Amino acid sequence: MTLWFVFALMTAAAVFAVLWPLGRGVKPEREGSETLVYKDQLVEIQRDSSAGLIGAVEAEAARVEIGRRLLAASDSEKRVTTTTSMPFRRTVAAVALVGVPLVAVLLYARLGSPLLGDFPLAERARAPIASASMDKLVAQVETHLEANPTDGRGWEVLAPVLVKLGRYDDAVRALRNSITYNGDTAARRADLGEAIAGAANGIVTADAKAEFERAVALDPKEVKARYFIGLAAEQDGRNADAANIWRAMLTDAPADAPWRPLVQSSLQRIGVAAPKLSGEDMAAAKSMSEGDRNTMIRGMVERLATRLKDNGEDVEGWLRLVRAYTVLGEHDKAQAALGEARQAVGKDATRLQQLNDGLKNLGLDG
Repeated sequence: MTLWFVFALMTAAAVFAVLWPLGRGVKPEREGSETLVYKDQLVEIQRDSSAGLIGAVEAEAARVEIGRRLLAASDSEKRVTTTTSMPFRRTVAAVALVGVPLVAVLLYARLGSPLLGDFPLAERARAPIASASMDKLVAQVETHLEANPTDGRGWEVLAPVLVKLGRYDDAVRALRNSITYNGDTAARRADLGEAIAGAANGIVTADAKAEFERAVALDPKEVKARYFIGLAAEQDGRNADAANIWRAMLTDAPADAPWRPLVQSSLQRIGVAAPKLSGEDMAAAKSMSEGDRNTMIRGMVERLATRLKDNGEDVEGWLRLVRAYTVLGEHDKAQAALGEARQAVGKDATRLQQLNDGLKNLGLDG
């Protein structure tokens, strides 16, 4: 309460300092410049008449004319002075003195937060970081790394963020530093190759391919590196080699591998069918009852639907889901999945076109 009283007293003092002159009586100002001129002219005529420079008749006529002008000027200045009369000035001062603080209090009570608790200093320091944009956060990390270039952990954290932002050249630099200060691994080499390909607008250049091959040499099962090596073969026109690489990936992969739809769509793109279930899997499916097979199939479909909620950019996955629901006779779910697919890829014109083309090929929609 004491603090509020001090604030109120300071506000009143500030208002008084500004408005006090309005409430005081106005001293008659020094007569205007026009009346002074006319009075000087009267003195000058008297002096010239005494010196015999002008005749008595001319001097009298000049005095009459100047006197008339002097009276008119005095009346005009008097009217200007009385325009801002004392009652009016005091009314303005009183309204401002009471109204300004009152309006301020009402606005603060309605729009402010008078009951809000204190904001600890530590929270104030963290608030700008929490609300900062991704670009500002990246800039802060980059500033830190400029001062600490051997911070391998910092380079490793920064690199994938730069890839997401599309800053592939900077990501390449960050990944090379990460390898230098953190050690060489298959995953880091594969990420470096992906960044180099991203900088080349998706083309697997010789430098990118070299990094993928280094990754496979470190780990023959490195998925990303194997896929991009297959993509390099496709871009070179060696579709058969690409198909062999991608088929081998699917053969080694578990049924619920999240990247399986990507590889399958790549095989379809080059006109090659994806490998079917292995003999053991087919035998296991044949030995099941019809109910068990349906349960297995529905479980796979539900897992696919769950995955697509987390990764909505997988166009091939959406096509598989819509087709699966259609085959199962669940047309409502098929339409719902179709709507979700279009919403998920609607902001990407290329993916949306791929979705529509795929639906036309399936004879489902377009």
